[in-house]
Amino acid sequence: MQDPAHATGTILTIDLDAVAANYRLLSETAAGAECAGVVKADGYGLGAIPVVRALAAAGCRTFFVAHLGEALAIRDAAPEATIAVLNGAAPGAEAEFAEHRLLPVLNSLQAIAAWAAQGTEDGTRLPAILHIDTGMSRLGLSDTELDRVADDPALLDGIEIKWLMSHLAVAEEPAHPLNAEQHARFEAARARLPSAPTSLANSSGIFLGPDYRYDLVRPGAALYGVNPQPSAANAMKHVVRLEAPILQLRSIDSPRTVGYGATHRVTGVSKIATIPVGYADGYLRSLSGRGHAFLGGHKVPLVGRVSMDLITLDVTGVPDTVAHPGAMVELICERYTVDAIGADAGTMGYEILTSLGARYARRYVGGGA
Repeated sequence: MQDPAHATGTILTIDLDAVAANYRLLSETAAGAECAGVVKADGYGLGAIPVVRALAAAGCRTFFVAHLGEALAIRDAAPEATIAVLNGAAPGAEAEFAEHRLLPVLNSLQAIAAWAAQGTEDGTRLPAILHIDTGMSRLGLSDTELDRVADDPALLDGIEIKWLMSHLAVAEEPAHPLNAEQHARFEAARARLPSAPTSLANSSGIFLGPDYRYDLVRPGAALYGVNPQPSAANAMKHVVRLEAPILQLRSIDSPRTVGYGATHRVTGVSKIATIPVGYADGYLRSLSGRGHAFLGGHKVPLVGRVSMDLITLDVTGVPDTVAHPGAMVELICERYTVDAIGADAGTMGYEILTSLGARYARRYVGGGA
């Protein structure tokens, strides 16, 4: 059976050297702090195993994922690395965490008790990360739970606290007052807990300055080219390129319309290119009538609705020598980045990356690929 990824003719190119260069830049910016790599969601949609190998070659020794399955998937690619699981250990999974030397992020009193019990059963102090909620209001110890742990340090007996951590909610907005509030709450919390290395900064948090970097920084999206400082030029290298061929060209004139719902009506003779990418491939439907692409250096608008498997581009002004069946169109490139596509889609670069579909033929370059 033919691989559907190759049958579509679409190519997703992932530059592992760019990922490594972004890691080195972030590590240099956070000088004095260890730089981890967040590779959850299958390396933000780009393939966790090749990304982990590229980051490890660049010097990364600590990785963060969201779930146990993600950690197990990369263990062989980073056999000596520290692998932390942000969502912690589900009840009953503690033994598997210990067996594979995985570091749970302890987000509740129940998680603390279960991990301490596992250490008692194993006859050792098991390492973990203690998460303090300072303003995200998702995971981590609440104020009440923090009071319990601070008032009764014996709750942590049998646990080696490798890091105390919290997570910033609006680090991409440097002037937002919640950044300083979270920093102050984190400082107050760590003063009440056993001494341990600390971690607060995500990708954007690294750029808030040295007060936010502590001992460990945890960049994620910036590794993959997303701009960690939306108000400034992007210092990150571009990582992904998505190309797809023109399936068919069609010349139409008014009063013809294009696509489902007849949302686009041509006003004169137009040349429409159909491309084999749609929302089933993670090319978001909200790009309908808003996105664009590049064909031989020409910017061409997306017209009509994004459907499950197809989009249509208006290539009226592109010469026939460039616009022809089989010609490759750039859907993601340095001129139309994941951040720009995210803005056009009413979302963010993170969602664009993690939505990239399975039908693309993936091509890795650099990083020993």
